[in-house]
Amino acid sequence: MSVDRKRLIIEAASKSFSLFGYKATTMDQVAKLANVGKGTIYTFFKNKEELFDEIISSLINEMKVAAEETINPKVSFFENVHRALFRILEFRKEHQLTIKLYQEAKEMGTPAVIEVIQKVEKVVIDFLSLKINDAIKEGKIKKCNPELTAFIMLRLYVSLIFDWEKVHGPLDKDEIADLFELYIFKGLSKG
Repeated sequence: MSVDRKRLIIEAASKSFSLFGYKATTMDQVAKLANVGKGTIYTFFKNKEELFDEIISSLINEMKVAAEETINPKVSFFENVHRALFRILEFRKEHQLTIKLYQEAKEMGTPAVIEVIQKVEKVVIDFLSLKINDAIKEGKIKKCNPELTAFIMLRLYVSLIFDWEKVHGPLDKDEIADLFELYIFKGLSKG
């Protein structure tokens, strides 16, 4: 029964964070949404921060799994990077919680939210760095700084998906792949 209550609390908190953001979510709201007493929440979580961390850890794991599922050893390194980045950013656009958190970070600059966004982006950069490092070792791409290259890839992708479409409309997956090929992959190619 306690696992069910914990699950209910996590789901209610996710819903509250998604609707109201981190700063505006209270333990009272979470208790009400979960239909449990406020004291019940504290049997599982010390505070709002701990509850938020649990939800974000789960979100990051889901994101990693989604990215890993796109990797296909039968296609090129470049195709795999494109697939993984596209899936990660689709994930970010699909999940109401991440949408709300990015909005809150931009509009309110809530420190806990900014920290979480940095944590999520670090996970993405670490994931890409590993793939880049493997490609270097396998002789598939030129030697480069994997972390810096991952950072540039992520930033370019975010810019093409989120920033460009604000003014010019969305690019489709193939257009993004072509731009990546032009600006990133040709420079990394070994021949």
